[in-house]
Amino acid sequence: MKQLVFIILFLVNGTVLFAQQEKSYVKKGNELYQQKKYTEAEENYRKSVAKKEKNVEGNFNLGDALYKQKKYAEAGDQFTKLGESGNKAMAAKAYHNLGNSLLENKKLEESIEAYKKALMNNPKDDETRYNLAYAQEKLKQQQQQDKKNQKNKDNKDNKDQKNKDKNKDNKDQQDKDKKDKDKDKKDQNKDNKDKDNKDQDKKDQDKKDEQGQKPQPDKLSKEDAQRMLDALNNDEKQTQDKLKNKKLKGVKMNISKDW
Repeated sequence: MKQLVFIILFLVNGTVLFAQQEKSYVKKGNELYQQKKYTEAEENYRKSVAKKEKNVEGNFNLGDALYKQKKYAEAGDQFTKLGESGNKAMAAKAYHNLGNSLLENKKLEESIEAYKKALMNNPKDDETRYNLAYAQEKLKQQQQQDKKNQKNKDNKDNKDQKNKDKNKDNKDQQDKDKKDKDKDKKDQNKDNKDKDNKDQDKKDQDKKDEQGQKPQPDKLSKEDAQRMLDALNNDEKQTQDKLKNKKLKGVKMNISKDW
């Protein structure tokens, strides 16, 4: 019996000692938090909840320290756990801080839901109500901006498409103009070539006709040569006959034929 009492006293003393350590870590964390040494405060809060996860004060202050370090996702996890604790007063504060964490993380719709949960646990919290209205206004502005951006994007896409179509039409027209120009140039070159060929043919024909009208001496036909020879022989005979009648002596006529 004495041994059992001793064990019970030991356990009670151990529990009291650990509780005192928890409070000591929380107290130290609070001091560091007030000094804005949020990283060191986080370390002490974590020590305070290391063996007892239901240490509400340690967990809540740990969430605050994480929030101050802009670790919004981790802070949100802490506040979500506390919001589900079943304590309305604690849940109201936890959801309020969760809403702040989500708002800082640009998660507007989620932050609105968190603020609503906070108000369900404490409808008289004007600060939460203000934050809810603020988050709703920010969401409205975001939606309007998104709508405006979408409209601008659609207008830009339409404008780009029109420009694209216009550029394509211009290119098609340029290609057609170039094709027509090349064809005209080709036809013109062909016409010029045909004209040159016709001019050359005409020159060749004119030259041929001219040559046909003026026969070359070295191209006399056999009949023409014979006629010329007969004419010369006839002239020579007549000349000899005349000389014979005059009876000229000492004179010799030499008729040379040059053909």
